[in-house]
Amino acid sequence: MLSGLTMVITGGGSGMGESVAHLASAYGAKVMVSDISEESAAKVAQDVRDGGGEATHNRCDVSNPDDIEALMDQTAKVFGGIDVLLNNAGIADTSIAPVGGIDELPIEAWDRVININLRGPWLCTRFALQYLKKSASASVINVASVGAFAAFPNVVAYGASKGGVAQLTRNLALELSPFGIRVNAYAPATIETAMALEFFEGSEDGRRTRAVMEATHLVPRLGKPEEVAEVACFLASPKSSFVNGAVWLVDGGQLAWRGQRATD
Repeated sequence: MLSGLTMVITGGGSGMGESVAHLASAYGAKVMVSDISEESAAKVAQDVRDGGGEATHNRCDVSNPDDIEALMDQTAKVFGGIDVLLNNAGIADTSIAPVGGIDELPIEAWDRVININLRGPWLCTRFALQYLKKSASASVINVASVGAFAAFPNVVAYGASKGGVAQLTRNLALELSPFGIRVNAYAPATIETAMALEFFEGSEDGRRTRAVMEATHLVPRLGKPEEVAEVACFLASPKSSFVNGAVWLVDGGQLAWRGQRATD
């Protein structure tokens, strides 16, 4: 499905990005695994190679333009170009600051979330563009969230950033369509990643918090990174050639009703 394509994955050292790296490789893609943790990126790239795939890694902070430029240049140098950019790197307010509302969230935390989650995809697309324009199967995939469509407590910066990602996707789809570059996004609900598990552990009652989150899904469980990876690879592939400017929900039906089943 992705045979011969080169994919850059930011935040590829863990979670959904790691799952996309493995699945994209299985579908035939050459993968650049990028992460702010070089150790994590290197491990995922090695695991992909151990599985018979073609991969390399790069340390990149997506809030740093110099890092991003180096990432895209290295990818093109190693693999001969860039066909797919997956803007997966992201953080939540709760990852860097105590849970709190607008009057408690430090300004620095707001800036960090916006810089990574919203400015980062814009910058990555900007620096990848010269290479994407040369591809016959160019695609940019952003990672939004159900938080782009509904409000959740104590993640005001995250929600604002993901709402911005959804609209950035539409604007970029319009702007880049003359070059044959498609731009789409997917919007997960709660996925069983390290970031989600850290959120549960940091809450007053982690087991209860997880149960409540699961109860909001019509599919009554957390999503799996592999399930999200299938959507990402479809959007990256020529099979989705008539999909452009879309934000796909991968939410287990959460936003179909915005209710909650009874929990213990």
